[in-house]
Amino acid sequence: MGIIADKLSNIKPSPTIAVTTKAKELRAAGKDVIGLGAGEPDFDTPDHIKVAAKKAIDEGQTKYTAVDGTPELKEAICAKFSRDNKLSYTPSQVTVGTGGKQVLYNALMATLNPGDQVIIPAPYWVSYPDMVALAEGVPVIVPTRAEHNFKLQPQDLRDAITDKTKWIIFNSPSNPTGAGYSAAELKLLTDVLLEFPHVYIMTDDMYEHLVYGGFTFATPAEVEPKLYDRTLTVNGVSKAYAMTGWRIGYAAGPENIIKAIAKIQSQSTSNPCSVSQAAAVEALNGTQDFLAERNAVFAKRRDFVVSALNNMDGISCNTPEGAFYVFPECNGLLGRKTPAGKMITTDVDFAAYLLEEYLVAVVPGVAFGADGFFRISYATSDENLDKALTRIAEAVAALQ
Repeated sequence: MGIIADKLSNIKPSPTIAVTTKAKELRAAGKDVIGLGAGEPDFDTPDHIKVAAKKAIDEGQTKYTAVDGTPELKEAICAKFSRDNKLSYTPSQVTVGTGGKQVLYNALMATLNPGDQVIIPAPYWVSYPDMVALAEGVPVIVPTRAEHNFKLQPQDLRDAITDKTKWIIFNSPSNPTGAGYSAAELKLLTDVLLEFPHVYIMTDDMYEHLVYGGFTFATPAEVEPKLYDRTLTVNGVSKAYAMTGWRIGYAAGPENIIKAIAKIQSQSTSNPCSVSQAAAVEALNGTQDFLAERNAVFAKRRDFVVSALNNMDGISCNTPEGAFYVFPECNGLLGRKTPAGKMITTDVDFAAYLLEEYLVAVVPGVAFGADGFFRISYATSDENLDKALTRIAEAVAALQ
């Protein structure tokens, strides 16, 4: 009998981290690698948030806090949900964790019994299925299609629900596709969920504030108030506020689920970083003016990347509503050969070719449950994007 638990045998290391690691190795060897794999803004944390963190340190806010968040941060989260989403919560309905990932993981650990099913639309964020599996649940992957802009269709949702379904994990705007659901599109899905009172909704709203072209964000419990008691609304400060390393995520929902999450957290990590919590209070309560300026930069980058990709023979790319990713299709390149004579048969082959021959790091679509695609993060400088897209165009043109 081995020392490693059997349940880890099905868990894969993060493919996005694997791409980043390989790119770092090539850089260390002196190669000019352009990384388009990172899921974090290239902007710095705004100054007023950094000032709040320094003040917290100077005032001695460096001790243990309540296990699932300070009263001040829970109040700020309640105010944020009321202001941005027209959702009314009390602090007892709020949990704070070490990043949104921990909140999602804790929620699944706290609620899943062996065999419980969790619906996950694909393409999905790489961690969802593995977190469900670690909690002894069963991930039920429901493919979406590029012609629907990678949005789950009501009938596909209905068909996926069984008497064992406990959750659907819903991510909008999406990592990896950037697809955002309008309130009207969401209403079609929430109408389906009203038919199945035993199904709970876990929404990952991490990219809420990163939306472009007049798109208006909406979240399920806001669109359909009858689902309020069945929805865990998850968010965080990492993406919009450029605070990935501060590790603060949060959620609001039914009090019994929030208490169960706190029980899990009390025996794993205990409280999130006290200084990061103080910074998050300022992020949520302070000025939001910088968001529009940064979004204008992201929108310009998005449009440049989409246009450049769609000018390449064999690649097609939708225009996403939000986040900072595009998810182009490369099926048109499969079956072509590299100049060295190697056949490109999968998206993994194409991503490896880009990295090894043209020093551009992208993440293959298979990592997100979608063969024949790849993800580009445009959260990098205009100069890097220009160089990277030029290299990708050269790589595509060189295929026979």
